[in-house]
Amino acid sequence: MTSKELLEKIVSILDEKKAEDIVAIETAGVTIVADYFVIASATSNPHVKSLADDVEDELAKLGVFASHIEGRATGWILLDFNDVIVHIFLNESREYYNLERLWADAKQVDISALITE
Repeated sequence: MTSKELLEKIVSILDEKKAEDIVAIETAGVTIVADYFVIASATSNPHVKSLADDVEDELAKLGVFASHIEGRATGWILLDFNDVIVHIFLNESREYYNLERLWADAKQVDISALITE
């Protein structure tokens, strides 16, 4: 699975599970950490955990596993799938850390075709 295909699968899972304000950023040109970041918001701590669990479970069915996970007990969970890093936040945490501003030099990916309204 390419990093772009992984990105698209993650965005689709998050959208299906009612994540809010999903953003994908192409970081390949500005860092060696990952090709993409996916940032999404959740409505509560249980929703944050549920979204992270759903992404993990659905990708595991495809033989894709996170190499690192952080933040299980907080309003921010990070799932590192090597080429794609997923950040799932409570709204307050997302506003505080403002990753979109930190990675403003990176190109935002058009994911509108993957998102249902």
